[in-house]
Order: sequence, then C-alpha cells, then structure tokens
Amino acid sequence: MIDFDKIWVEKYRPQTLNDVILDNETLRVVEEYTNEIPNLLFVGNPGTGKTTLARVIVNDILGCNYLYINASDESGIDTIRHNITNFAQTKSFDGGVKVVILDEADGLTSQAQAALRNTMETYAKYCRFILTANYKHKIIPALQSRCQSLTIKPVVELAVKRCYNILKDENVKVPEEQKKKFVQLVKRHFPDLRKTINELQKNVIDSELCITSVVSDNELLEAVFKKIASKQCLEARRYLIENEDRFQGDYDTLLSNYLNFIYSANIDDIKKKEMIAIIADHLYKSAFVVDKEINAFACLVNLERV
Repeated sequence: MIDFDKIWVEKYRPQTLNDVILDNETLRVVEEYTNEIPNLLFVGNPGTGKTTLARVIVNDILGCNYLYINASDESGIDTIRHNITNFAQTKSFDGGVKVVILDEADGLTSQAQAALRNTMETYAKYCRFILTANYKHKIIPALQSRCQSLTIKPVVELAVKRCYNILKDENVKVPEEQKKKFVQLVKRHFPDLRKTINELQKNVIDSELCITSVVSDNELLEAVFKKIASKQCLEARRYLIENEDRFQGDYDTLLSNYLNFIYSANIDDIKKKEMIAIIADHLYKSAFVVDKEINAFACLVNLERV
C-alpha cells in the first residue's frame, strides 16, 4: 500500500479554502458560495488546483453528496446517460444540492457534451455540476453558457510561500546558497504547483535542500533562437530533445515562452510579427495533434524560413 504521507503533493493537498492558492478576485467569488452554487467551469493549466478546489467546495464549503468522474477515463455518452443521470435524478437525503465533479471535462466527446447539456437542465432542481478543463475551447459553447467560468491560476508569491512552508514543515534545511535556487525552481515550474512540489521533494537529500542547478528559460530559448537564425532547425530539434528535462517535455509552454522571447528580441518588427504568427498558429494546432514534439519541430521549420 502506498503511504501518501510520504508523497508531499498528497500530504499537503489543500483540504479547506484557506489552503487553496487563488488570486483575490477568484477567492472573492468562491467565498460567496455557502449553501448553493451555480454550475461551474474551472479552467487552467495542469497542476494549478482545479480539482482540489472542486473537492474543497463539495467537502469543506457545501458538505454535500457528490459524484466524482474523471472524464478522460470515462469520456463517452454512456457515462452521461447512466452514471451521471442515475446520480442526478434523485434528491439527496438531507434535501440539499448534489454535485457532479467532471474532472478533465475537455476530454468528453462532443456527443457526451451535448447529452450533458440536457442533463444539466433536466436535473437543475437537484444537482449542480463542476467541470474542470485545461482547454476551454474544447468545451462546447452550450456548456460554457450554462456554467460560471473561473480561470484558476495561483499567485506566484503565494506559491513560493507555500513551498517554503512545506519545506519548513518537513524540517528541511535550506542553506543560504540554496534560497535563490529555490525561488528560481518555483518560478520555473509556475503555475504547475504539483510539479513544483514534486521537484522540491526530489531535490531533498538527508533533510537538506540540494538543488544543483536551475537552468534559466532564457538560456534554453537563446540557444534555440541562435540555431534557427543560423538555419539549423534540425540541430535545434536535437538540442530540445536532449534537454527535455529542462522544460519537462512541455512543448506547449516551451512555444508560449518562445513567443514571449521573440516579442522581446531585438529583431526587425516585420520579421518579429511573422514569427509570432507562426508560433501562435502552432500553439493552436497543438491542442489537436497526437505528437506535440513533432508539432513544435514543424514550428521551428517554419520559423527558419522567415
């Protein structure tokens, strides 16, 4: 049996609203939920706390009966017709609202989402829905209009503070020379708190934080930029594959950061606009492709032609 107390991301998973890292506006909205909630759609990057916030609402705020479904595992229309309908159509024993948490709802098929739209309306008297998604555009407009949408993004300063408190609670020593590297590590993986906490735990040796190095994003992006400028996109691809650990193989974030890098680069404005348009196009395509690395490589090929 797995001892979850030894896994920091589980041990320090927020149980109350006070533990959840949210921006002030999102926190204000959630604090207004007391005995009742609208249908909700939480959107944000992986590891930002969407599912955790949904569980906090049903357990800590409402204290209600709820059904949890991971839509990436159960994405078909039968899940809506059977599992969800059977749960939603009956009144709860205490007379309060029931809640269905549909985690990763952007993984639902279009048919399942269409069926969910009708289920939401039919059983609105007894049941509410909390949907989480990484990509809002994958949720059909009919569902979006039936939900109050909130973008979940932690505040970086609060993320640094939370991670430092975890180290403190675990009695981990942070030598003076490690403090700067610690902040760099948190900011490097932001806003993915889950990955950040996992990386921190990995870098603890004998109850002491031992981060060997934190390669800056700019150093990686600068290397890619130089290779593309010298018409070496094949070499740029090889370089990225060899250094995937630096950006955790997250090619979407890599392209997004590269767009910002290009925006700030000292290059001709016309060329800059062309490159930004190419990157934006491949970021859009990335939501539909099977292999994100190949999509990113195709982006490099097109950038080389500018």
